[in-house]
Amino acid sequence: MTETKITPEYVLALNKPTASFMCPLSANIYNIQFLSFRVRDVESGYVLFEISRDENDPDPMQALGDSNLSPEEEAEYRTVRYHFGPDFFKLKTIGTTLRFSVGDKPVKNFRMIERHYYKDKLLHNYDFTFPFCIPNTTNDWEAIYKIPTVSQEQIKDMIAHPYETVSDSFYFVDGELVMHNRAEYDYSPFTDEEEK
Repeated sequence: MTETKITPEYVLALNKPTASFMCPLSANIYNIQFLSFRVRDVESGYVLFEISRDENDPDPMQALGDSNLSPEEEAEYRTVRYHFGPDFFKLKTIGTTLRFSVGDKPVKNFRMIERHYYKDKLLHNYDFTFPFCIPNTTNDWEAIYKIPTVSQEQIKDMIAHPYETVSDSFYFVDGELVMHNRAEYDYSPFTDEEEK
């Protein structure tokens, strides 16, 4: 954790992934809970990734709390790993659907800034805002991502180095950082056991 005030401007100036999480789990004072997440190819509609949990189940991260986790456990709970395979680079645009609920407080200007890196070099920045969430509601957030243009050499390198492509996702409410999660990406070929 850091003593520096983490603002949208601060994260937009980052030129490599953060060394640690920029806010504790307890910063989520709005009780924002992610219920489902789907990634699809916009052109074909093919679903690349999907995960969900029952709306009535407690958020595992909220239930664990800050003090009960080692740094390694916290990193595990706050990091998602995606295996998309090499065909991912043939796509032009992906769409994501995030279903989330909010607690008793109104959520104004819910902003997600997502910074994608490969070997500590910025590939792309995505910036989305959900203007307002009524208290105690469940909401769906659709976002469209244009796949960054990279050279064939870099594509080969990214395929050859699983999980060295990473992203930091920062979530702000009215300019205050309330959540910070990470993702790691694998573009290597699928094994016979893996579902394509």
